[in-house]
Amino acid sequence: MSENQQEKSAKSLAQEKALNDWLPITKSRNAKWWYSAFHNVTAMVGAGVLGLPYAMSQLGWGPGAAVMVLSWFITLYTLWQMVEMHENEEGERFDRYHELGQHAFGKKLGLWVVVPQQLIVEVGVNIVYMITGGKSMKKVHDLLSTNGKDIKTTYFILIFALVHVFLSHLPSFNSISGVSCAAAVMSLSYSTIAWAASAHKGVEGINKAAHYAPRSSTSIGQMFDFFSALGDVAFAYAGHNVVLEIQASIPSSPGKPSKVPMWRGAFVAYLVVALCYFPVAFLGYWVFGNEVEDNILISLEKPRWLIAAANIFVVIHVIGSYQIFAIPVFDMLESFMVGRMKFKPTTRLRVVTRTSYVALTMFLAMSFPFFGGLLSFFGGFAFAPTTYYLPCIIWLAIKKPKRFSLSWCINWMCIIIGALLMVLAPIGALRNLILQSKNFKFYS
Repeated sequence: MSENQQEKSAKSLAQEKALNDWLPITKSRNAKWWYSAFHNVTAMVGAGVLGLPYAMSQLGWGPGAAVMVLSWFITLYTLWQMVEMHENEEGERFDRYHELGQHAFGKKLGLWVVVPQQLIVEVGVNIVYMITGGKSMKKVHDLLSTNGKDIKTTYFILIFALVHVFLSHLPSFNSISGVSCAAAVMSLSYSTIAWAASAHKGVEGINKAAHYAPRSSTSIGQMFDFFSALGDVAFAYAGHNVVLEIQASIPSSPGKPSKVPMWRGAFVAYLVVALCYFPVAFLGYWVFGNEVEDNILISLEKPRWLIAAANIFVVIHVIGSYQIFAIPVFDMLESFMVGRMKFKPTTRLRVVTRTSYVALTMFLAMSFPFFGGLLSFFGGFAFAPTTYYLPCIIWLAIKKPKRFSLSWCINWMCIIIGALLMVLAPIGALRNLILQSKNFKFYS
């Protein structure tokens, strides 16, 4: 290499380091293992947990239990794979999902394989959490209001968005650790309220009239319900899209690689996931049967103060979850603006970019309150790949396990299951979307 080439290479590396020191994913690398735990809980245990009893009512006891347990094991395995692949043998770190994809498939193909799917998940989740936050705030108002005055959900979404206009300007993953920790505690709290209140009703004998027959009376309807429920379960296990970005905030050295504390925190997070998901799904379905609402808190109804408290916990949780999924989007946008568009990495750029993104998700949430169905439709193409089987494909491409070995067989099994999920889930979601859109009103 000539002296001129060496100078260009050194300058390029210096520019890349300066950019990484500014971008939110890689700005701070001093996280501890417990940061991994509550970041992963916040990302994973979303408000979707409250819809799991409804998914169980569409699947039935046997298939429902099998899908729930199998999803837990598969996604725990693929999470472990991503943690292991964050660093290669030379010590190079893949701080973002698309960087790992580029390492496996090449610079251009890796971007096209990973980035569209990851953006669908992250932007979609942010829009859904805008809607969820607004609806939960409205629910609290309706439960505690004494004058009975009705306020549109649109106004509550606006209030929720204003919170994020402020929080979105925190510079890095580690700077939102307090918000994420509070969100993780809240997710455990409202999940506990959901299953404990359900169990209490069951002990009181409320569930004597519960029926566990299929929700739909026709075989076609039952099939679509089954497919739709697969999408709901896939949505519940969507945290993989930010795993590498969370791990990027943990320090790493040859003697102490980041995968050790990251895996410790991630495993603790998955134990919390099990403590939240399984009791809510199984007890909620046991008590209310096929009459359960798509949000278990609606089915519970009383006591009013407890349901209001649970909805407050949901609001606090989705505030943290929104930020967990938004920061990788901020990172992509700011990297593009500085790297490709040649903007200077300034506070002004950050304010304009992030405020615009929050405003966009707020506008879409206000405009399309049935977006949850739309997300399930598109999410079937993104949630299943990025969570269930894309990590397996990358593992096969990088690690190259021996054909028909245990690792090879497990990965191919996950790929087949994930591919089926990707095909079937959007079919049921499309039907639900058509049904919901009949009563759709803008800015309702």
